[in-house]
Amino acid sequence: MDILTLVLFMLGLVFLVAGAEALVKGASFLASAVGVSPLVIGLTVVSFGTSAPELAVSVNAALNDQADIAVGNVVGSNIFNVLFILGLSAIIVPLIVNQQLVRFDVPLMIVASAVTWLMSLDGSISRLDGLLLFAGIIGYTAMTVIAGRRIERQERAKKKEEEKNAPASEKSTGKLATNIGLIIVGLALLILGSKWLVDGAVALATTMGLSPLVIGLTIVAAGTSLPEVATSVMAAIRGQRDIAVGNVVGSNIFNLLGILGLTAVIAPSGVPVNPSVLSMDMPFMVAVAIACLPIFFTGHVIARWEGILFLLYYVAYTIYLLLAANQHDALSSYSTVVFLWVTPLVALTLAIHVARHLRKRAA
Repeated sequence: MDILTLVLFMLGLVFLVAGAEALVKGASFLASAVGVSPLVIGLTVVSFGTSAPELAVSVNAALNDQADIAVGNVVGSNIFNVLFILGLSAIIVPLIVNQQLVRFDVPLMIVASAVTWLMSLDGSISRLDGLLLFAGIIGYTAMTVIAGRRIERQERAKKKEEEKNAPASEKSTGKLATNIGLIIVGLALLILGSKWLVDGAVALATTMGLSPLVIGLTIVAAGTSLPEVATSVMAAIRGQRDIAVGNVVGSNIFNLLGILGLTAVIAPSGVPVNPSVLSMDMPFMVAVAIACLPIFFTGHVIARWEGILFLLYYVAYTIYLLLAANQHDALSSYSTVVFLWVTPLVALTLAIHVARHLRKRAA
């Protein structure tokens, strides 16, 4: 890999983060002007905006016959979002989970993960599959906004009253123009950054002897998820826990339904799915989504110990990918320990934790 390619790769990453930041700022202003709750903003505007790098990278990769990066980016990002971002955020401050997430959004994330996996079992996500997935994100966004507006009706009325009493409309017009400008600049940076990042990732994979799939599942997935990291961690520090959790759940739903759906529709003949993704990464993504439900359910809080557990699982998953990529001698022993001993023990611990919580509620 030459120096120029490495520089373009790093610049691509910087442009993606900067573009997402500009896009989120502009879109958040427009959404708040409509009068929706922080949770709805986190589930839609913020999560969709911070997922814009994934969208730009996956579409660009699919159009350039880099299907492994397109799919690996989405699957890897979903795993990274839950295990790394929620884990890190919960370690900083225990996260309170809104009941709407437990009752509707997390189950939808689980269903979307399972449906995507089932659609891929024939070896590809076809254009028809993509259309069905994309129709799902349109329906989800509409339902989330309608529900959020219903809950926040009274508060919105107060805000409108305050806006009526505001003296000058010139300021708000200037703000509107500025934020529309931020959205345009953000999109431009995302498009340019995605191209440089994908080109650099392919060159990096070749130099390191790794497959584009592994690069997509790790470096590209983590890189395009940096906006989610920054958003959720800052939201947790500032006490905006609805945005911290809603951003992750909303991003995962958008990644599957919106990004993978749109990528499959735009790609000339759908998106081929690597057999190793079908046998390992997608099932793991579904398992991670399912793991959220008991943790979110118990007391509607993600505790610090649960955050540590999530982070440890992400480290274990990354080690597995690297061992598998190099066909290391330790792969077989490592897989046995993780899948036959560690995973059942964690599942048993969570089951006991849920049972105790249910017993307390019943008492």
